[in-house]
Amino acid sequence: MARTIVGLNDPKAVKKFSAILANDVARDSYFQSRFMGRGESASTPIQMLSDLEADAGDQISYDLSVQLKMAPIEGDDILEGNEEPLKFYTDTVYVDQVRSGVNTGGRMTRKRTLHDMRKIARRRQGEWWQRFFDECFFIYLSGARGVNTEFVTPVGWTGRANNSLSAPDSSHIAYAGAATSKGTITSSTKLSLSDVDKLIAKAKMMGGGSVELPRIQPIKIDGENHFVLVMSPYQEYDVRTSSTTGQWLDIQKAATTAIGKDSPIFKGGLGLYNNVVLHVHDAIIRFSDYGSGNNLPANRALFLGAQAAVCAFGTPGGNGSGLRFDWREDEADRGNQVIISTSSIFGIKKTTYNSLDFGVIAVDTYAIDP
Repeated sequence: MARTIVGLNDPKAVKKFSAILANDVARDSYFQSRFMGRGESASTPIQMLSDLEADAGDQISYDLSVQLKMAPIEGDDILEGNEEPLKFYTDTVYVDQVRSGVNTGGRMTRKRTLHDMRKIARRRQGEWWQRFFDECFFIYLSGARGVNTEFVTPVGWTGRANNSLSAPDSSHIAYAGAATSKGTITSSTKLSLSDVDKLIAKAKMMGGGSVELPRIQPIKIDGENHFVLVMSPYQEYDVRTSSTTGQWLDIQKAATTAIGKDSPIFKGGLGLYNNVVLHVHDAIIRFSDYGSGNNLPANRALFLGAQAAVCAFGTPGGNGSGLRFDWREDEADRGNQVIISTSSIFGIKKTTYNSLDFGVIAVDTYAIDP
């Protein structure tokens, strides 16, 4: 019986599987499916910049307009010549290519058709890409690679695409309990709801005005102001066990009845406390050198406001198609093996202006497997 065969690198297959892969990654990625919005007005933790999806180039610059700080001019005092100029801080994100590939094996070891292999390769590479994207977001927002052993990026990784990691500045890092530094972390400085209250107070009183310290902006959900706190499973355990009886049930109930509960930001959340949407993820950055003896385990939770990081994509091949992934199929060993490779041109960066973080507070706590 005659049948249609879509051969290696057929344009129909390339376009189809590139588009499906992009949809799979966007749906399955923790950050892309929940926390990403497009454009300058995006009230989400991740701001997507699309300038390079159709145009050539490898960098995008974006600005922050600083609040006015001039003293008021009273009565008939002269305003002319005393006006304050608008002041902007600029940050830049670069994009570069990343590639991944699978070898489907030789003819005698492949038990399925090439079309099945395409589907399997798409699923496996989709999983790889969403892991890599989420790792990049956690690492850049934390400003450190940490000691996480399950990452595809090696320990000591310092970033990519000319976007270097930026450690939290002193105004954008907090510690659990009474700790005030990495060295003062002890086995009792675990994450608790009182730390969430302190973070809210810190965010509300941070910067603005004449100090030119960017104030972390809340995320607008149906007109309500919210922040997001992403913690590790170890930190989640500490918060649960430190809560009073029935308090955690109230937190979960608050999330189900909150205004804007259908927003993606609430998707998969643990609950809502003091207008902070609580999330948990196993890729939170971990450390092993905290405390006075540099030997205590610690986790870095992330308190997120709007536009904490940016993500920019370029179009693979520079063809202006708008596709974020490229799909390629090649033969090796004189046609015996089929290699399927994928690529994407993108960059991720924590938003910083004037060497100060903009939309994230790092929250370091003692945390260990309970």
